[in-house]
Amino acid sequence: MRFKTVFVLLTLVIAASCASRKDIAYLQDADIAKEGQAQTYEPTLKSDDLLSIIVSAETPEVTVPFNLPAIQGNYQVDNNQNGIKTYLIDYYGNIDFPVLGKIKLGGLTRTEAVNKLTTAISEYVTNPSVNLRILNFKVSVLGEVQRPGSFNIESERITLLEALSNAGDMTIYGRRHNILVIRETGGKKAFARVDITKTDFIDSPYYYLTQNDVVVVEPNNTRVKSSAVGPNTTLYLSVASILITIATITLIR
Repeated sequence: MRFKTVFVLLTLVIAASCASRKDIAYLQDADIAKEGQAQTYEPTLKSDDLLSIIVSAETPEVTVPFNLPAIQGNYQVDNNQNGIKTYLIDYYGNIDFPVLGKIKLGGLTRTEAVNKLTTAISEYVTNPSVNLRILNFKVSVLGEVQRPGSFNIESERITLLEALSNAGDMTIYGRRHNILVIRETGGKKAFARVDITKTDFIDSPYYYLTQNDVVVVEPNNTRVKSSAVGPNTTLYLSVASILITIATITLIR
């Protein structure tokens, strides 16, 4: 009888200290979720984006005025066109581009910006080709992840799950139901809460991150409580509780 009582008490203590699957697993309803339409994503250019813009044509010499070197001086055209000047989109969404002068690219998608530049350059160059890239596309992941920090994204496209993966994934103490995404749109900060335990977030505007998004993984209650008294205090209290219970039962019997 005494053994059974101790066994039941131990089971209750262990069960109370265990986290459930619903607090840990990602995309828990994936097996029953309906198949959604494929999303297309393309970054929208914003103020403070640093752009690389290279103009090419069948006759390379005619593109030289549009491909200024980073430092003025002798400039030799080659296949790589090294040292091309970069362009920072200002507060009003403009860049100052050679020959064309100020041209507004902020608020346009990458494809729209390329088409706009191609049309404008076509007045000076026959059949130009424009290669545009965002050089400072990055996202930051903070909070309950293994490796918090900022990450440069060369592909100009990254999902929230990929960003968490780059940060080494969430720790066991991260709140999967309440991830905060901070995004700047039109000069204003927007805040959104994302639950990655459900598949419906894949269809939200926050599945794909935009440049300079900040992802904050909040700690769960276990982490918050342990931060005040030490990470091992909960374990010590559980062990102490078990020992006290066993001693009490022994004395009573």
